[in-house]
Amino acid sequence: MARKTIPGGALVLFSGGQDSTTCLAWALERYDRVETIGFDYGQRHRIELDCRLTVLASMREKFPEWSALLGEDVVVGVEAIGALSNTALTRDVEMRMGADGLPNTFVPGRNLIFLAFAAALAYRRGLKHIVTGVCETDYSGYPDCRDDTIKAMQVALNLGLERRFVLETPLMWIDKAQTFALARELGGTAFLDLVREETHSCYAGDRTKDHDWGKGCGVCPACQLRADGWSKFVAEGL
Repeated sequence: MARKTIPGGALVLFSGGQDSTTCLAWALERYDRVETIGFDYGQRHRIELDCRLTVLASMREKFPEWSALLGEDVVVGVEAIGALSNTALTRDVEMRMGADGLPNTFVPGRNLIFLAFAAALAYRRGLKHIVTGVCETDYSGYPDCRDDTIKAMQVALNLGLERRFVLETPLMWIDKAQTFALARELGGTAFLDLVREETHSCYAGDRTKDHDWGKGCGVCPACQLRADGWSKFVAEGL
C-alpha cells in the first residue's frame, strides 16, 4: 500500500491488540506523523500494557520507514473506570451474557472516555485525526463500538473543543479475517507475523498458550473471535 502522508497527523488509540496494532500500521501508511495513547483502567488483562510496549519496539526495529514517523507514546491512568464498573474485564468473575443482552465484558463508557481523553491530547499536540479500532462487523454487542456512536462522538468532541477532529475507524466494516488480510497488505508477512505473535487480545490475560493465531487462553470471547478470524483467513486464502 503506497503511503499517502496526509498532513495533520494522527493519534492512535493503541492497546497492543490485533485491531489497534493494525490501525497503527494503517495510520503510519497515511499520515505525516503518528502518536499513540494507551489506557490503564484497572483491566483484568493488564498484561496488555506490557505487550503494547513490545509491539511498539518491534515496529520501530523491524519497519524503519514507520519508525521515522512514529512519535511519542502516552499511557493515561483512568482507574476510575474499573472502580465504577462491575464487569468481567475489571473483576475476577465469569464471562457471560447479562440479563440486558450485553456481554458482561462490556465496560460502560470505556470507549467514550478513551476518545475524550484522546481528543484532549490531540488538541494539545495539534493532531487532527484520531484512529480507533472499533468495529461493527465482528459485533461484540458493545454499543460504544457502533458507527452511529462514533459519528455522534465526533460531533460532540468537535463542538466541545472547537476543533475539526476526524475520528477514523478503519476496521468498522471488516471482520477479523479481513483484519488479518489488511495487516499483511500493510506490512507484508513480517508484519502479519508480528500481529500474530506479539499482540495481545485475550481477556484472561493468558500468554502461556500458543496457537496459530497467537497467544491466549483460547476460550474467552476475544480468543474465539481471533481464532475464527484466522481460520477464515487461511481457509479463504485472503
